[in-house]
Amino acid sequence: MSIHEDTPTAMDVDVKARKADKKEKKKSNKDKSGDKKKRPREDEAAVTTAVVESADVPAAEAPKAKKSKKEKKAKAEVEVAETLVNDKAAKKAAKKAAKATAAKPSAPADEWSYTQHPELTALPQSDVDAFYKTNEVEVTGDSQRPILKFAQAGLPADIAKALNAFPAPTIIQSSCWPAILSGRDMVGIAATGSGKTLAFGIPALLHIRNRAARGQIKKGKPQVLVLSPTRELAMQIQEQFEKFASSKQSTSVCLYGGVSKWDQKKLLRASPNVIVATPGRLLDLVEEDNAECDLSDVSYFVLDEADRMLDLGFEVAIKKIITHLTYPQQRQTVMFSATWPQAIQKIANQYLINAVKVTVGSTDLSANKSIEQRVEVIDPYAKESRLLELLKLYHKSRTNRILIFALYKKEAARLEQFLQRNGFTVAAIHGDLTQQQRTAALDGFRSGKIPLLVATDVAARGIDIPDVDFVINQTFPLTVEDYCHRIGRTGRAGATGVSHTLFTVHDKAHSGALINVLKQAGQIVPPELLKFGTTVKKKVDPNYGAFAKDVDMSKKGVKIKFAADSDSD
Repeated sequence: MSIHEDTPTAMDVDVKARKADKKEKKKSNKDKSGDKKKRPREDEAAVTTAVVESADVPAAEAPKAKKSKKEKKAKAEVEVAETLVNDKAAKKAAKKAAKATAAKPSAPADEWSYTQHPELTALPQSDVDAFYKTNEVEVTGDSQRPILKFAQAGLPADIAKALNAFPAPTIIQSSCWPAILSGRDMVGIAATGSGKTLAFGIPALLHIRNRAARGQIKKGKPQVLVLSPTRELAMQIQEQFEKFASSKQSTSVCLYGGVSKWDQKKLLRASPNVIVATPGRLLDLVEEDNAECDLSDVSYFVLDEADRMLDLGFEVAIKKIITHLTYPQQRQTVMFSATWPQAIQKIANQYLINAVKVTVGSTDLSANKSIEQRVEVIDPYAKESRLLELLKLYHKSRTNRILIFALYKKEAARLEQFLQRNGFTVAAIHGDLTQQQRTAALDGFRSGKIPLLVATDVAARGIDIPDVDFVINQTFPLTVEDYCHRIGRTGRAGATGVSHTLFTVHDKAHSGALINVLKQAGQIVPPELLKFGTTVKKKVDPNYGAFAKDVDMSKKGVKIKFAADSDSD
């Protein structure tokens, strides 16, 4: 065989290529006729490539295989199917999200924080100093400027609207709010009737809103606790919370003695945000059933009228209650008092952290300067007839409100009957009455239906009754502190008032302290009162008696080092 016979010719290559092409056409026609075994696009490309390679054409120069109409149609169907699947998944996800949204309650208000208003930032320091000096305000531990207008506090719209009933913040509110709204611990010292309830009440409501916005509200556990010395004051504080709380997220209850514990436990089961209570009843409920009265989540704690609670012997109960609260680092503690005695300083140092102290007036006992104090020295047996004369003078219209204070429960009941026999519409509040009777008497006096109210010192602290024109001290109280709180039931929130005190020889031990109060307030001191002397009786500590030493707890001890004795002669 020759070399030419073994080598294929160009004609042979061409014949082979045409045979392969013919074979491919037959297969394509078979697929078009409905052959069930469809060949994938990858196989078609492989066959085409094989044909080209058999023709000795380089792969890079091979022409691209054209897609048939069927392939294009199949691709379009795949894309439509994918779109439908995606739409179905999207609809399913949207339906699931809508269901989850419907199951959740409405979103709480946004978290609120205090920022100093530009007007206060631009205020000259000389104006700030003048404000403090004019109003006898001393602030330690804080450099923020006082809020002079409600608009400068930047409060939420609903609270700001409720505050429109007042012309401007009181001095204690102006001075305390910047620190309290910033989350600082606070000691506020101011005379009675100065607006201390809203000074701690408004920040408490904002504290609850912020916790709700952060999702930190725990069902069955309150966030705010306020302790007060008397039932009437506790009820009044709780009324203020209800008045300014515009949402269900700020529900409150009031706990005090003299009523059924069972009813109060039912109120606790409603998961209130705020508990306002007297120390004795609250401690009973906590120790009796800690699960129903759980204070472990309280993050805003208020001790109102702290000096009075300690005078009444509540110090032990307060300390026990505080042990059920969160640690000091996890809560904001606020204390308000009319004076700043040693016992309160001890409690403050234990439970306050880096506190701001605001003093309006003096840390010593003082009376509201907007009240005209009239003191009359009288024979003890002439007091009842003098009371009728004063009522003829002060109660001409028989509609204006007059509050008459007695010292003892039996005396209050006797005065009530005495005035009723003389044709006056009068009610009484004292410890021998049920809580329902006391509440009814107080409500009647507030509404004006009962213009005269005879009360013991249970009504001397914190009771806010509008438009009390006169306070008559039929009997002088046991302490001058109570005297200041009694007369503070008039002349409240910037208004003026008159107090008239019947002072007898039986009260001469209090003459010195009373004279000091009158002088400090710029009042007239009757010469008859000066005859009893100006000696001030030392106040006895309620827990340590006369052995208590009055020490300034704000001052730290100084360490003294002594030089070593010289060995030289």
